[in-house]
Amino acid sequence: MRPLAARLLAEPRTRYLPPNEPATTVARRSVLAAKAPLRRIYEEWYEELAARLPGGPGAVLELGSGPGFLAERIPGLVTSEVFVCGGLRAALDARALPFRAGALRGILMTDVFHHVSDAGRFLREASRVLRPGGRIVMVEPWVTPWSRFVYGRLHHEPFDPEAEDWTFPPGGPLSAANGALPWIVFARDRERLARELPALRVVDVALRLPFRYLFSGGLTVRALLPEAAFGLLARAETRLGPRACKRWAMFARIVVERI
Repeated sequence: MRPLAARLLAEPRTRYLPPNEPATTVARRSVLAAKAPLRRIYEEWYEELAARLPGGPGAVLELGSGPGFLAERIPGLVTSEVFVCGGLRAALDARALPFRAGALRGILMTDVFHHVSDAGRFLREASRVLRPGGRIVMVEPWVTPWSRFVYGRLHHEPFDPEAEDWTFPPGGPLSAANGALPWIVFARDRERLARELPALRVVDVALRLPFRYLFSGGLTVRALLPEAAFGLLARAETRLGPRACKRWAMFARIVVERI
């Protein structure tokens, strides 16, 4: 049984739903629609993803579309999930993408990469299906002193910055994870990435502060502050700047390009 505090703070719309069921993903859409501060965070993330897509030919695939609304911003977006889920265009496995070589100009994801149980296999597939100049653009957890505490002590998903490999044991599609995986692949093991996947180049890693997201409760916890307080938090995050990010960031926007 979960501790009383966790039960009391749990988001009521999804409190009793199992995490790996399509019904939970559908219910989380209503959570995201109802939480205005959280929706604004997603809007900012989606703006960053869309702005870093290359132009030209090729479709754009979103992995793990889940409860999100990125299709509202990118016309023709191929939305997908790991299981059949209403309102999405495809059910697919990121490790075996059903596209011909060079068919895509972009692969987008939000909090998805760290759930892919074999990151190397996914990246090889991405290298195959992206055309030259195509990009993988994602927002993912990141490793900093603060995030080690939050993800390691307070978060329900596994978080192992010391993992030696880019894999983790299979499990539920939304509960199996290593939250440190994006940092492992795109920072700690960047030389290995360049050696094993020379057609992929890390263009940019931009750290993002966590405070609004934490107090919004995300998709699984009730909001911890009234909506009016989030404007102040947004201004505080802006003023703290890059130096604070190195200590306090919990997310990163990562851009990887197919050469």
